Amino acid sequence: MNTLLVPVGSPKKALNTLQYAIDLVEGTQAKIYIVKAYGVTKVAGSLKNMDAFMEAEADRDLENVIAHVDKKGIEIISKSIGGSAKDIIKRVAKQLKIDLIVAGSNSDSKIFIGKIPGYLIKNTDLPVLFVPRNYPFKKINTILMAIKSGVISREDLLLPLQKIMNLHKSKLELLRVITPNSTDEDDNLDEGLNKLQTNYSTSINETIYGGLKENINKISPDLICVIRRKRGFFKRLWANDKVYKKDFETEFPLLVLKGSE
Repeated sequence: MNTLLVPVGSPKKALNTLQYAIDLVEGTQAKIYIVKAYGVTKVAGSLKNMDAFMEAEADRDLENVIAHVDKKGIEIISKSIGGSAKDIIKRVAKQLKIDLIVAGSNSDSKIFIGKIPGYLIKNTDLPVLFVPRNYPFKKINTILMAIKSGVISREDLLLPLQKIMNLHKSKLELLRVITPNSTDEDDNLDEGLNKLQTNYSTSINETIYGGLKENINKISPDLICVIRRKRGFFKRLWANDKVYKKDFETEFPLLVLKGSE
């Protein structure tokens, strides 16, 4: 995990997310980029002074976030950019060749994943690690990965998971959830998954989420991993860029890997 990106909205909420990202890669040579978008004016004249003011405010927010975390020797690079947060984060992630986006929770009591991280999950090929609000970092001893199909069509899809496992010497509890629309092909387990898994189990449920809820207490993971594919539960879940708690919620950090479209 060489380069991580942490989008910053509210500085107060970003503190925990940035600290989690730091703790995740502690002891490595990784770099963490933190980015904050600010609005820009579209008219000439005196109002253009607002751009400089908003940029300065965004810079102060980033400085404040960095000042209140334990950097633990990790290099942190900050940048404020004018424009749409969604477009900026997507563009910066591509330009900097980001390996992992680490995003935090929404303040809305009804929403589990807000529109910015939801948009990134839906509209980039990058893995996104979502950290629930105020979740303190815990060594990732156990990862619970829930899949509907054992078929992996992207060669590099498992690389972020593998890097986290190597860094934290994690074990992988692989759960295949058999749903009503599962096929015989789904029974095939990818060679890469087979090599990574420590234990393999199956569960019969209506959705992957149902399988997770049924098995999560038995496993007590430190991280949950899922694959967002072209079809299925997680594709529908992110249809509107945000995820409501009534549809999906977990108290653990969630790593979303991007499957082939």
